[in-house]
Amino acid sequence: MGTIALAGGGEFGGKIELLDRRTIEAAGGPCAQVVIIPAAAAPDKNHIRAGTNGVRWFRGLGLAGVEALPLLDRTSADHPAVVRALRQANLIYILGGFPGHLATALAGSLAWAAILAALDDGAVVSGSSAGAMVLCEHFYDPHQGSLRCGLNLIPGVCILPHHDTFGKTWVPRLKKLIPETTLIGIDERTGLIGDQSGGSRQVWGRGAVVIYRKGRVKKFGNGETFLLE
Repeated sequence: MGTIALAGGGEFGGKIELLDRRTIEAAGGPCAQVVIIPAAAAPDKNHIRAGTNGVRWFRGLGLAGVEALPLLDRTSADHPAVVRALRQANLIYILGGFPGHLATALAGSLAWAAILAALDDGAVVSGSSAGAMVLCEHFYDPHQGSLRCGLNLIPGVCILPHHDTFGKTWVPRLKKLIPETTLIGIDERTGLIGDQSGGSRQVWGRGAVVIYRKGRVKKFGNGETFLLE
C-alpha cells in the first residue's frame, strides 16, 4: 500500500520542506528513486525550469536518484521509457501549473497505469497545486472557468490549492456545483499526507488545511490529523 501527499503550492525552495521530508521518509529514505512530472508546466513552456528546480531541490535534501521525466502531453505519457521510470520509482512528484492540460495528459495513459501500479507496490505519489487537484474526483480549472472530472484517485474530494491566497474564492461556486463533495483548501507552504486507503491524513507545513463538508468548516494546522471520509 502506498502513500498520497497533497500540497497547496509553492513547491521547492524550502516552502514545504516539512512535507517533502515526510514523503522521502515514506518513500524509503535517501536511497529512494524520485521522478518528477512537469507536464502541468508545459503550456507556458516552464517545464524545463520547473523540472530542474525539482531535481535540484530533492538532491539538496540528500537524494541522488532524481530525474525530471519528459512527460509533457498525452503522447509522451505513453512513451516506454517514461512508463518504465514511473513503474520503478519510489516517489512520484507531480508539479503544479495548468490542471486541465495535466489531466488530459495523464487520463487513460500508460503513465497513469504505471503510477497506480507503483502506488499499489508502496510508492509515494505527491502532487502540488495542479498536481494535487487532478488526483481527486473533481477539479476546478481556473483557466477555463469550469469544473472537470479528475483522475479519481481520491473520490468524493475536490482540492483548492493556494487556499490562503486565491483558492478560497472558489468555495461559493463549488459548493453549488458539487454540494456532496468534500472541498479541501490547502494553504501555500502546506500539505497533507496519508496512505492510499484514505482515512487519517496529517497536516505538515506553515499554513492550514480547511475542510468544507456538509455545511461545516474545520481548520487543521501542522501536526494535526483528520479523517477523510
